[in-house]
Parts: sequence; structure tokens; C-alpha cells
Amino acid sequence: MAVRGRASGGEYAERINAAADLVRTGRSVTEAAAVLVARFGISDRQARRYVERAAESGPVEAPGLTTVFTVKLPVELVTRVRAQAATSGRTISALVAQALEEYLARGRGDGPGR
Repeated sequence: MAVRGRASGGEYAERINAAADLVRTGRSVTEAAAVLVARFGISDRQARRYVERAAESGPVEAPGLTTVFTVKLPVELVTRVRAQAATSGRTISALVAQALEEYLARGRGDGPGR
């Protein structure tokens, strides 16, 4: 079996949600894992992890599509963003996305110069 690495966010959500559906229909861990192995071509061990996670927490929301968005920022701001991301245990992308969402939600997306 080829080594692929971690599932993407979308793949993870798809597998957890498939496992949640199987658990909801009354399948045992063994039966649900066997279905996931056949459907997604993953190991039995990983399939069991998905089933156990789904049994604990239920379905998960699939992440939205992302794209690369390059901007130029002052060095000091980048340093502060990196430090905050490291301190919070989040990725820089997640931190910046949250900051932009909050800024735009306040209705101040049409700042000076527009």
C-alpha cells in the first residue's frame, strides 16, 4: 500500500461523516471500519480511528475551499502575526482568516482610500 500522508480537511470530513452515517445506522465498529476500508482505500487501523472519532463527536463540517492570497505587509506586522500564531497554536492562515472575517463583519471593509 502506498504511503500518502495525512488526509486533507475535505477528505477528513468526508471520512468522518461517512463513519458517522454508518454508526448512526447501527453498524458495529468492525463493520463500519470495513466499509470505510473498501470505500476509501485506507488501512483498517485508520478506518477504526475515523469510526471511533465519529462515534464520540458525530459529523463534522467540511472546510470551505481555499486559495493562495499574497499580500505585502510591514515586516513588524508579519513578525507579530507569526508570534501570535505560534503562541495560539494556530496556523498563520487561520489567524489571518479570522482577523479578516471579524474586520469585515464589523462593516469596515470600505476603509479610507476607497
